[in-house]
Amino acid sequence: MKPLPLLGAALLGAYVFWRRRRLGKIELAALAIIIAGLTAYGLGLVRLPNITRIVERVGTTLGAYTYLLVGVMAFLETGAFVGLLAPGETFILVGGLVAGQGKISVVVLVAVVWTAAVAGDLTSFLLGRRLGRNFMLRHGARFKITPERVEQVEGFYARHGGKAVFLGRFVGLVRAISPFVAGSSRMPLRRFLPYDVLGAGIWGGGLCVLGWAFWRSFDKVATYASRGLFVIGTLIALGGGGLAAYRWLKVPENRARANAWLHEQAERPLLRPLAKVLRPVVWRGVLPAWRWLSGPLRFAGERLTPGELGLELTTLVAVAAVGAYSFVALDQVTGHGPSAADRDAFNVVDQLHQAPVVDAAKAVTALGTMPALVPATIVVALLLIRRRHPIEAFVLVAGLVMTTLAVHVAKAAIDRPRPPAPLVHTSLSSFPSGHAANAVAWIALAVAVARVLPWLAGRAAILVGALALAVAIGLARVELRAHYLTDVLAGWGLGAAVFALCGVAGLFVAYVRQTEQPT
Repeated sequence: MKPLPLLGAALLGAYVFWRRRRLGKIELAALAIIIAGLTAYGLGLVRLPNITRIVERVGTTLGAYTYLLVGVMAFLETGAFVGLLAPGETFILVGGLVAGQGKISVVVLVAVVWTAAVAGDLTSFLLGRRLGRNFMLRHGARFKITPERVEQVEGFYARHGGKAVFLGRFVGLVRAISPFVAGSSRMPLRRFLPYDVLGAGIWGGGLCVLGWAFWRSFDKVATYASRGLFVIGTLIALGGGGLAAYRWLKVPENRARANAWLHEQAERPLLRPLAKVLRPVVWRGVLPAWRWLSGPLRFAGERLTPGELGLELTTLVAVAAVGAYSFVALDQVTGHGPSAADRDAFNVVDQLHQAPVVDAAKAVTALGTMPALVPATIVVALLLIRRRHPIEAFVLVAGLVMTTLAVHVAKAAIDRPRPPAPLVHTSLSSFPSGHAANAVAWIALAVAVARVLPWLAGRAAILVGALALAVAIGLARVELRAHYLTDVLAGWGLGAAVFALCGVAGLFVAYVRQTEQPT
């Protein structure tokens, strides 16, 4: 006998009895089937197949094809709402198990899961943006979804969408539908994507590493992971529900309505004992507790995500996480010699070794050196100081200096030999590419300039141009055989991580200065 399914059946039965006059025939029939299934499962009359065992056997049999299986399931969990039926974390843990057996790389697995999860979320988000709102307005009446409730959801995602997307990644059923709801509620993509990238990386990467580290005890890990995610989801639900209840009860009219409802329930014989317990608990326990907790929670919330700092901070943290992971992953999967991707890249550029192309590559690669970047950084920094943005100016200078130091430290520590027969003079070791890392500075400069430009078209043009320039500088190093392709990718990742971390420091300095100013 399993108590949890029986408890669920009992709660659903009580709900059906309470709302029996307001539920339609379809809803009553569906709930009756669910109650019957939970009861049969709880009493042991039916047994579900052990999905964990099945997936484990499939994963160990597939070997390298596990990348495909886990990636597809991570995508479908939100991209096609499979997460409502199948536990996606089980497939990811199995991928970690196969990596622990040495059949695949855990670093590549994390990259596959992270990319696939974000791609699935984006697909669901775009479906929600295109179909969701109109669908809910047309067919929502049968599910008690009114236009007013749709507007409430849109307002909620406008205020708390970032936190909902991030925390929803760790709650089973919410994870499958949260991106769709975010899209249907017209949440801006620029606000959705940073929170989603960060949440997907922590969730997917954590599960991969968990399965990889404890692959010999997979059954226990799967059980503990499921329970852990359930506990996290429960805490999030209780915390969010409690905070919403506290804010609702702060309104005098709502408190009067709640008191009247509890008084009404106290007149009913079945609910009289419960109402007598709830009234003093609500008025003497819950409200004072939330008053006591709201101060520290608000203090922490303001310092973690104060106003627009929340979106900017999350974006920078997401960029830093992706960049740092890319650098570390490439360091782990590449050796001293060329990888398969490096050889393929050289095969492509060998076909372009013509004098005009080589001369153009030499000109472009010069833009990734200090003689080109230092004057540009000084000019932009002076412009920002003149516009009263000294912290942004400091971030740019610090980012360039820290990137240079990080590149030299990484080159000395990894000491990868250069490709043979380079077409330009080279020095130091190959990994990572200093030119590619420095090229990220052009993107940082463009972002800083775009923030002070009044024209939207000008901002877009300068950002796209800087991104194209950074890509061209990195590819030029491959064309000149000065670096392997993996060196360039690692350089981009390292540069992005360093500049993003400097940006995080700048945001906090600006916030502290703002809060210290007398009001």
